[in-house]
Amino acid sequence: MSHLFLGVDGGQSSTKALIGDASGRVLGRGVAGPCNHVSAAEAKAKFLRTIRECVGTAIVDAGLPSDVVFEAACFGMSGGPEDKESLLRDAVAAERWLVTHDALIALSGALGGEDGIVVIAGTGSIAFGRRGSQTMRAGGWGYIFGDEGGAFWIVREALRAALRAEEGWGPATALRSRLLASTGTTSAYEALHAFYTPDWHRSKVGKIAVEVSAAASEGDETAISILKSAGAHLAGPVEAIQAKLWPSTTTAEASYIGGVFQDAIVLATFTSQLEAKQTARVHPPVWDAAGGALIEALRLAGISARIREA
Repeated sequence: MSHLFLGVDGGQSSTKALIGDASGRVLGRGVAGPCNHVSAAEAKAKFLRTIRECVGTAIVDAGLPSDVVFEAACFGMSGGPEDKESLLRDAVAAERWLVTHDALIALSGALGGEDGIVVIAGTGSIAFGRRGSQTMRAGGWGYIFGDEGGAFWIVREALRAALRAEEGWGPATALRSRLLASTGTTSAYEALHAFYTPDWHRSKVGKIAVEVSAAASEGDETAISILKSAGAHLAGPVEAIQAKLWPSTTTAEASYIGGVFQDAIVLATFTSQLEAKQTARVHPPVWDAAGGALIEALRLAGISARIREA
């Protein structure tokens, strides 16, 4: 029972936990709601409930006692780890601890614990690279100043195109009718104002990015252009990290995580730009971020085993 390891991905949309043994075999899984905000007393209580529910479900799934003490635990937290470690220690018992950011566990999961670069593109976007003891992040500046290529950015560009078309200083595009249908509005201008209300938080706006993909699949040139631009923007931070952490003559390994990469145009543009310049070899992700957290928990104990399903 002593050689058990816990990896947790605490995200903006959900929290996922994996329990594994020293050989890297996954024994149990748990899923719960989001746990990224702990700024108020009520939020802290919700955070603890979510963590306990998620880890508790994984413990039950693994057939372990509720008072299990893990040899090592890694928590990768959206929004950073600084204000969460003391709360986590109250919720989970472990001998070794790593509370880190979500980009590190995304990299470990996507590349199976190997060095390289990962791009996360969900509602927002960020890139993170590791080579030995050196690490570097690029992007992730938030929806006002950055997050290029993320789902919110894609919808924002689509709305801008719809507004230009509606006002007569941009080409006609199917994006306008798709945005109106998705928002229940009658004009792009009305949709614009809707997006400024509390009813349309960033992740809800980002979900409309699928309409841009749908328009592109029907041949809409404006939608295709936006998605190609998203792929190119997501490749840019990889190029910056590669130039910093690897010699200019060395091709890095790279992968990707996040719903935006489900779009074929985004993924193809991202991949072709990096591989044409020999910046990086792009691989599909091996594991998700929760898998990466489990890999990092094993690493804490000096174990480099590859994780695998039971």
